[in-house]
Amino acid sequence: MAEGIVHNKDAFLNRIASKLGRERTEAVVLPKWKHQPQWEVFKNDGADDLLGTFRKSSMAKSALVIQTERANLAATVKEAIEKYGGGLVVTTKDRRFAEYGLESLLADSKTHVWDAGLGKRNIEIAKQANIGVIFSDISLAESGTIVQFNDKDIARSVSLLPVTYIAIVPQSTLVPRMTQATQMVHQAAAEGKDISTCINFISGPSNSADIEMDIVIGVHGPVEAVHIVVADK
Repeated sequence: MAEGIVHNKDAFLNRIASKLGRERTEAVVLPKWKHQPQWEVFKNDGADDLLGTFRKSSMAKSALVIQTERANLAATVKEAIEKYGGGLVVTTKDRRFAEYGLESLLADSKTHVWDAGLGKRNIEIAKQANIGVIFSDISLAESGTIVQFNDKDIARSVSLLPVTYIAIVPQSTLVPRMTQATQMVHQAAAEGKDISTCINFISGPSNSADIEMDIVIGVHGPVEAVHIVVADK
């Protein structure tokens, strides 16, 4: 990942060190903690165990979980769209739709594929859409969370603005928890890979209990959420 240019960094840090009355530290070494319990959670769980936890956690947040095989994915997605009222569907522009045999979904006249060239027009369409369909890049079993690496084609609006979002969750993307997800991001950055400037962690439909501790669903985003787990290996 290319490094940005920081102007007047040394002068700024030297001034801070001077005000604190100490020598400036040139290098910071990350401490090695004796106890790291975050790595112990679900450490020995296999793929089926993680799937069971992901299902339970998703359903606790009012997200429907559907399991399917790759060969049946297109039919499963179609059924889910019909179950939640059909109508206008918006999807991200993601190569995985073709890889997973969902070209028919993208070709539907009622489906809009995010097009960066249309600018804000995409947002207006997403606002009118009943359903948004996305892929999960990493899926957290502990919290039933899908992770989305956003860019100009993988837009957050697709999962945020429609009434319902449908997330296609390749089973291979399941990890125990946030610990593994952040490690993957840090490792990609350390290897100099391009990483998303915006990473979203989405846990079921929008809900809030800000007012009198009463949970209200759909205040700031989708009212319904569907996680379609597809066996991809």
